[in-house]
Amino acid sequence: MDIFGIPLQAFLGQLMLGLVNGSFYAMLSLGLAVIFGLLGIVNFAHGALYMIGAYVAWMSLEYLGLNYWFALVMAPLVVGALGVVIERTLLRKLYKLDPLYGLLLTFGLALIAEGIFRDRFGVSGQQYPVPELLQGATNLGFMVLPNYRAWVIVASLAICLATWFTIERTRLGAYLRAGTENPALVQAFGINVPMMVMLTYAAGAGLAALAGVLAAPVIQVTPLMGSNLIIVVFAVVVIGGMGSILGSIITGLVLGLIEGLTKVFYPEASSIVVFVIMAIVLVIRPAGLFGKEA
Repeated sequence: MDIFGIPLQAFLGQLMLGLVNGSFYAMLSLGLAVIFGLLGIVNFAHGALYMIGAYVAWMSLEYLGLNYWFALVMAPLVVGALGVVIERTLLRKLYKLDPLYGLLLTFGLALIAEGIFRDRFGVSGQQYPVPELLQGATNLGFMVLPNYRAWVIVASLAICLATWFTIERTRLGAYLRAGTENPALVQAFGINVPMMVMLTYAAGAGLAALAGVLAAPVIQVTPLMGSNLIIVVFAVVVIGGMGSILGSIITGLVLGLIEGLTKVFYPEASSIVVFVIMAIVLVIRPAGLFGKEA
């Protein structure tokens, strides 16, 4: 059976690849949306944190013999701790300044991190094996689905929805939102707002690291993996609406699918389709699809 002259299995395979990419877009844009929505920081270091998370997984296996499942827990903690250091020593001084200063600082941090890893590991990339439990594929009849790619989609959706629920539907999320809108009032109720802000940035960094661990068996672990992805992820955040948690999740998944379909029908446009959509959305709705108008 063909779809517009393309074999069904090839069409569905490309659609699945788009959904996997969309899962990474959703997780990374979610972390960016959390940091911008709650702290007002345009975190250009997010791609570097994603790359560091993948390298933590690779180094823990290469040097310590620790498996993938341990890395899923360790990498977000390590990168989250790095996020605490960045927020405490650098970002905290910029909250009352123009957001441009935060963008420039985090962009500089991304360049430093990429340079350090390029000097240490080169740019050829490292292979990270698929965990034994998730090796192989499942025959669905109409296509063969690699088990690891299915795991990436399910895990990403679960993490994204859990993060959205925490911020939008729990008391902790209400404290976070109130602390960013009126920190003096929240502080008066005995809530440690600076600690809450610090942990928010750490959580966003941890989400980036978790996406890096999930990506490590799919793509090569390389110092350039973050910079290759971050521009697309920023476009996803802009389309969904800066600071919109749900918008980042939905937009990331949908744009991954659109990108996958574009590779099937018009491969030459697959690298720019996200930016074309961003331009159209900004003309029609400058705040983004799910953003709040000023």
